[in-house]
Amino acid sequence: MSADRAVLREAIEHGEREGGSVEFKERLTRAEHLEGGRMESLAAQLRHRVLSGDGEATYVVGVTDSGGIAGISHDAFSESMDVLSLLAEEASAHIHDVQTWSTDGNGLVGVATLRNGAMLETDDEHVVIGTAGHVDHGKSTLVGSLVTGQRDDGEGSTRGFLDVQPHEVERGLSADLSYAVYGFRDGEPVRMDNPHRKDDRAGVVREADRLVSFVDTVGHEPWLRTTIRGLVGQKLDYGLLTIAADDGPTRTTREHLGVLLATDLPTLVVLTKTDLVDEERLEEVTREVERLLRDVGRTPLPVARHGVSAAIEEIDETVVPVVRTSAVTGEGLETLDAIFEQLPKRAVDDGEFRLYIDRSYSVTGVGAVASGTVKSGVVEAGDELLLGPLADGTFAEVEARSIEMHYHRVDRAQSGRIVGIALKGVREADIERGMVLLPRESDPEPVREFEAEVMVLNHPTRIGTGYEPVVHLETISEAAVFTPDGGRLLPGDTGTTRVRFKFRPYLVEEGQRFVFREGQSKGVGTVTAVNPDGQDRSE
Repeated sequence: MSADRAVLREAIEHGEREGGSVEFKERLTRAEHLEGGRMESLAAQLRHRVLSGDGEATYVVGVTDSGGIAGISHDAFSESMDVLSLLAEEASAHIHDVQTWSTDGNGLVGVATLRNGAMLETDDEHVVIGTAGHVDHGKSTLVGSLVTGQRDDGEGSTRGFLDVQPHEVERGLSADLSYAVYGFRDGEPVRMDNPHRKDDRAGVVREADRLVSFVDTVGHEPWLRTTIRGLVGQKLDYGLLTIAADDGPTRTTREHLGVLLATDLPTLVVLTKTDLVDEERLEEVTREVERLLRDVGRTPLPVARHGVSAAIEEIDETVVPVVRTSAVTGEGLETLDAIFEQLPKRAVDDGEFRLYIDRSYSVTGVGAVASGTVKSGVVEAGDELLLGPLADGTFAEVEARSIEMHYHRVDRAQSGRIVGIALKGVREADIERGMVLLPRESDPEPVREFEAEVMVLNHPTRIGTGYEPVVHLETISEAAVFTPDGGRLLPGDTGTTRVRFKFRPYLVEEGQRFVFREGQSKGVGTVTAVNPDGQDRSE
């Protein structure tokens, strides 16, 4: 056993003892260790180990009861950490640190340090950034390099940290939203070795006093709806638009910029792949980008000329900083670090708790989990909530069993956090994207129809009564029927229209922004008035 395994060697040599703080486990599974009363007994065992160690216990995973190195697969180890996290929560403790080593059989053995008390508070600053850009313009590669500190090999190696689905890796395209996080402590970056490892991501949340989360969206035209969902459905603080220096702005670039600016999101433009072009081409693309920004009424601010401080002070709905980068050479990455370390968190909404559901899944032994971004307020484990509206317009009563942020168990989450909430009282099959979680005492009114002011960004002809695009509002993606005032809207027009969801009601409120699209037609809008169910003018 080599010197770097001293922690593992010491834990094994210490051994399991009655009244000791060390516990050996070959593996932990949801099916075996969270069912039929096992969870309570194992949590009690964990609590005993923590108290025996004066507030700290050591769990060695991937070893036999006698301490022999067994080794388990990466998936089995990940599941074991999930189960251990749940047991720790049940025992009023938390996982503080995890170290792993490879075995001769290509398996894993690890040492988890558990400490007394709940997870850390989550009131520190947490900036959420939505990225957009044309396919192959380096969004995922850039984010992968930022969160790991690793340079790309020119073939998209750091992009692989975000393309987690097998078909995405094979095609080199991202087909859904990816989430990544890194942070800063005392001004220095806190990064991950591998964002796929839950303990790496949880470690960043534990160690950093400032977090930066990325909602890395897709750029390929068939998946533009997913980009819109990412930009409209999240509680974003800033936007980041990537434009490749070898390609320059494209039609998709202009569409993504239109969505970012139409939602009044302060945006940063990052020129990527500068290593692939000479200085003359780089200057040409820079001028083209600056013209594009001026054409839409925005002022470009080249960071190389004006500095990081100016970018941080000036970025808003009208001023757009521009940074040149290369994930291969590392150019501009330190500049982005400096910007993200100092960008102020936008105003937190302290109103009533609200979370629009982006996705849901089921965890054996835990149950249904709803994931999304907290739009306003605060939620705590144990809170009694409403979930809905269901298809019939009603709301189900549920309880927040536990809350997780980037695979890190927390006691509470506030506005702007991307979280997963384990829900008691509902099946995962009954949870749909576009539903909302609210406090139990709320009196929500589901909406089938609303009035809106819209702007047509692109349309081949005119928009008339009966036009049926897909409306993207918060995490809602639903077909709707437009009835414009005056009977029509032309490309470039701004006007008012009645919007009616075709199939079911949702929770919609005045002032919410949305995007609509159908084929090549795209536009943005703002809700100006709502008609709760039972007051629909068409009924």
